[in-house]
Amino acid sequence: MTTLRIPLHLIRQRSSRRCTVVLLLAALFLATKVHALTHPIPPAISPATGLPNQLWKWKEQQQIRYQVAGPPNGEPVVLVHGLFVNSDHWRKTLKGLGQAGYRAFALDLWGCGYSDKPPSDSVVAQAVNGENGRFDDIKHPAIMRDVELGTSDGRKTRVVDVELKHPLGSPYNFYTWSELVTDFCNDIVLADDTLHDSCTLVCNSIGTITALQAVIDTPDLYNGVFIISPNFRELHSAELLMSSVTMPILRSVQSLLRKYGQGAFDALAKPETVKTILKEPYAVESAVDDTLVQVLLDPLLTAGASQVVFDTLSYSAGPLPEQQLATFPANKPVWIGYGEADPWTPGARVRALQKYPAVELVQSWPGVGHCPHDEAPEQVDPLLLQFLDRLRTGTLPAVEGTAAVPVAATGES
Repeated sequence: MTTLRIPLHLIRQRSSRRCTVVLLLAALFLATKVHALTHPIPPAISPATGLPNQLWKWKEQQQIRYQVAGPPNGEPVVLVHGLFVNSDHWRKTLKGLGQAGYRAFALDLWGCGYSDKPPSDSVVAQAVNGENGRFDDIKHPAIMRDVELGTSDGRKTRVVDVELKHPLGSPYNFYTWSELVTDFCNDIVLADDTLHDSCTLVCNSIGTITALQAVIDTPDLYNGVFIISPNFRELHSAELLMSSVTMPILRSVQSLLRKYGQGAFDALAKPETVKTILKEPYAVESAVDDTLVQVLLDPLLTAGASQVVFDTLSYSAGPLPEQQLATFPANKPVWIGYGEADPWTPGARVRALQKYPAVELVQSWPGVGHCPHDEAPEQVDPLLLQFLDRLRTGTLPAVEGTAAVPVAATGES
């Protein structure tokens, strides 16, 4: 038998290299586990609301941050935030509803604020993906054919196909968020409430789609929806002109952002830059104060936040407001308000939503932009309280200044 002899110094070298490789792999594994298991830590008290930050463990032990105001026996209202913000964006609405005697809840959607943000391709993230099983049969297609959508002038319509599945398979999508809202209502909002068995949703911007989907999927849990400045998702494939040409270009840009966008994200994630960016959708610039900048920026600096931003910017699919309202339960009232100075949401297209059976009222607010609830709560809160009273009494009040007239008769563009 031949004996293989290896010099001791080579054994030591190879052993050292093996140890190095093992240590590197272990470090990588631990880093991945730390990312998956480390939860964002919010301040004990929100600087924006003065309310305690509370934490709830959702599916797969995912942390969700929320705040609550108002008396425990008040009628429950759940606030659903918009794009890249969090529950602190409802700082004024929480206070107003609480003082009016309602029990108001605002949560950070999963992937936002101080809620968890695991990697989108991780096992835990895919386990909570709201698209799981949703498009598995012919009755629930991944592409809805011949959907009628509006246009910016509010007069014409388009018939297009609407792609519903996230093109990247990301779990950060409207179906996940709508399931989260429903679970939150069941497990937190109504869990210990012996007086109420349903709640009302209030939403802003892209949160509109989450709220509408939640009601469509679980109508018996909800009373109705109050929408503030709906978002029509300009980067959706169904919203792009000549999408067969423009969509491949857009997806190439989105891919580059996911690969190389971290540097740009880091450069933009500065207080002064964020303040400048916020002044675009805010017509009332004085509302963009240092507190707002702080409570929106700080969570964007937590682990995983940039990936969720890039995933969302690549989300050129999913439900759209007109498509949802076309099948929305007619017995769940919807009121819609928007700012007349909103640079992102065309007012005429919002007013055209009144043709859907569930939409009882459309109201415009002068001098405010895309975030009226934070820019001018003195305009928004009275209409919101009227809506909540309408749900309680079952009586539709006469509201002065509504857009309950033909779109062609208005002078607003």
